[in-house]
Amino acid sequence: MNQKEIKELIEFLIEKDIAEFELERGDVKVRIKRASEPVQAHPGPSYFNVHPAPSAASDVSASPPAAPPVVPKEPEPVPEEPLHMVKSPIVGTFYESPSPGSPPFVKNGDIVEVGQLLCIVEAMKLMNEIESDVAGEVVKKLIANGQPIEYGQELFAIRPRK
Repeated sequence: MNQKEIKELIEFLIEKDIAEFELERGDVKVRIKRASEPVQAHPGPSYFNVHPAPSAASDVSASPPAAPPVVPKEPEPVPEEPLHMVKSPIVGTFYESPSPGSPPFVKNGDIVEVGQLLCIVEAMKLMNEIESDVAGEVVKKLIANGQPIEYGQELFAIRPRK
């Protein structure tokens, strides 16, 4: 029995809510016992303080109820202009520079032009250059170097130039 089979077995036991399981196959013996969550057998009785409602004949000089505390309002966030998201046109591996050790094509804060190279996406041993489709400032790189990416995944946030 390999590690993958054991993991699948544990997931199955959790899914079926089985607390204890034992399997013997040849010279391999597996015993799985899940710790149960502590359960309170009988919750104690709950007690509530009840105050009688004031009657019409009660003391009229009672003070009015205290005003709720004033909570200062937080300043409303300044609406930001919409950012343009550069998305991956293919599935592959993201590279921020032409080779290991060389500087990245763009960094946060860089100004880019339409058609400027932003990164490379490797797919099936082919290096695909991803270019900016808008002129503006690179606000954020959303993917780490060497990370696998999916089709349509956002790679860069760019604040378009006005």
